[in-house]
Amino acid sequence: MFLTFLSNLSYAQKYNEIGDIGKNYYGNITAPDFPSGLQWLNTDKPFSIKDFRGKLVLIDFWTYCCINCIHIMPDLRILEEKYKNELVVIGVHSAKFLTERGTDNIQQAILKYGISHPVINDKDFEVWDEYTAKAWPTLVLVDPKGKVIGMTTGEGVFDEFDPVISAAISEYDRAGNILNRTPLKFTLEKEKAPKSLLSYPGKITSDSNSARLFITDSNNNRILILKLNINGDEVSVEEVIGSGKSGSKEGTFAEAEFFRPQGITFYKDKLYIADTENHLIREIDLAAKTVRTIAGLGYQSQETGIISGNANETALNSPWDLVVINDKLYIAMAGRHQIWKMDLITGKIGTYIGSGRENIADDSFLESSLAQPSGITTDGLNIYFADSEVSAVRSADITGKKSKVNTIVGVGLFDFGDIDGIGDNVRLQHPLGIVYSPADELLYVADTYNNKIKTVNPATHEAYTFAGTGFSGVRDGSKDAAQFNEPNGLTIMNGKIFVTDTNNNLLRVIDMISNEVKTVRISNPDKLMVSMKPDKKLMVENVIKLDPVELKQGAVKIKLNFTLPAGYHINPEALPQVAVNSMDGLVENSEIEINTESPSFELPIKILGGILSGKVSIEVLIYYCDTENQGICKYSDLYFEVPVSVVSSGEDIIEISRVLM
Repeated sequence: MFLTFLSNLSYAQKYNEIGDIGKNYYGNITAPDFPSGLQWLNTDKPFSIKDFRGKLVLIDFWTYCCINCIHIMPDLRILEEKYKNELVVIGVHSAKFLTERGTDNIQQAILKYGISHPVINDKDFEVWDEYTAKAWPTLVLVDPKGKVIGMTTGEGVFDEFDPVISAAISEYDRAGNILNRTPLKFTLEKEKAPKSLLSYPGKITSDSNSARLFITDSNNNRILILKLNINGDEVSVEEVIGSGKSGSKEGTFAEAEFFRPQGITFYKDKLYIADTENHLIREIDLAAKTVRTIAGLGYQSQETGIISGNANETALNSPWDLVVINDKLYIAMAGRHQIWKMDLITGKIGTYIGSGRENIADDSFLESSLAQPSGITTDGLNIYFADSEVSAVRSADITGKKSKVNTIVGVGLFDFGDIDGIGDNVRLQHPLGIVYSPADELLYVADTYNNKIKTVNPATHEAYTFAGTGFSGVRDGSKDAAQFNEPNGLTIMNGKIFVTDTNNNLLRVIDMISNEVKTVRISNPDKLMVSMKPDKKLMVENVIKLDPVELKQGAVKIKLNFTLPAGYHINPEALPQVAVNSMDGLVENSEIEINTESPSFELPIKILGGILSGKVSIEVLIYYCDTENQGICKYSDLYFEVPVSVVSSGEDIIEISRVLM
């Protein structure tokens, strides 16, 4: 892949590969403007190309299902940080799947992947057509005068654009009066969204002997061990594995780091984790309470074709799910469009199924074509996998009798929908999760973009809706009326199906006898909330700055008034916490747990003598739940900063009011 630079070509010709432009970093073709009426995210207003005069503009055409689009997100973040005063990135979300066209769903993707630049919902491909994009991802670079410099498609974005942007900036500086280095500030979606205990939970597995569930709490970069109650609708948090920081550190449960882990499986008192964005496989020893890396090098493999080698010497590419059979770890390697196998005894790893070509083609194991396999399960004789980009469920006999891939349901890369039936008549939409049920010999599939759980019969190729209406939402009740929002992981234990309801940030359970869907309640939510420390404010990004106040010396009060969302109440098992401190020595630093279930409360503080002015920082951690469904809870971690002057005639109270989402 290389950057294609544009000269005086017609629009029909402009994306021909015309090689290196030498030292000319000025475009000749005016960049098409963004059509009016489109919905913008990560900003409080729409923009025109003219609004970015004086900036280099990098336009990223993406769709959130696309593994290649996910792969370039780190490159974009590095470019944005390196050239934060000269470059602005604009995401243009031109959806492949129908569900991806929804603005709410794109907002969830922005939050999930930590995107911090404006994004346009190009649901009707208006911007895509104007720029004649042909593939995901496509990137177009625009100069500070609004002219297109060049474009490229595919991965490897940083290596392509970094030297071009650097050289272009140097040339603009020599010319003078071209660049506008005034930083741009956008209103990001993460500043509007409430927090929840789970953050885009990925996959789930279980151990019926100990009645435990294991979850990858992906965007919190941690693994959760949950103990299930006797009714199967409430859990207590037994262990939190991971510090919450994104990284790849090994060590104890408290020290270890992950980066958006997805797949998880339990085997011989160990957990195996697909540490997706670290491109690693991790092993968690539950007895020793330690985490170590057993495969991968910590960066994305760029190799193609068939790979084999020692696991600790072989780079991986977005492992997404895994399962163990007889000391063999089978890995859905989404970024390579393959299934890999690792021998847990010898440490050997390599391609097991898939040529690496992205498509749907049944053939021998190494000649077959897969498309972003994202879920995997087994009946002991076969592995079954959700092949997400072709909206398919496929199988492979691992006994050696039939070394051939078999498609159970699914047709092609652009054949998707929501149709029950048999064989080629069936349509799914980007399924991510799958589990085999020995009780009825069926596969249960998270038909993710249809917001449903479906059954697939591997013998008859029949597929039918099992739970969910097809509309995104969060509703308990009968399985036919229940609603999910992009469900992902599935596990079956004691006649119940547990579902990671990813975009709802919830754990759901379906009783296979009563056919009732419930939201699983977490009985000790305090174990999942970060404890406050007096110096934590130093790391806060979004401080809420309040108007200055004049206070008297000595005992004063802080009065906090919170308005909760309709139908919500303070959870009595996790009462609000407040931390008050001042770097100036103006107040006594303190942490206080509020002993009330009211969203309005007062607390005493003391203004110390000898300091006439300073800033008081107030951090509030408040947890609140839906009164009708106790499993649906949110929390807000708020940081207020109040400039204070100490005067003899000052007030004795600081009042703060806030509406919570």
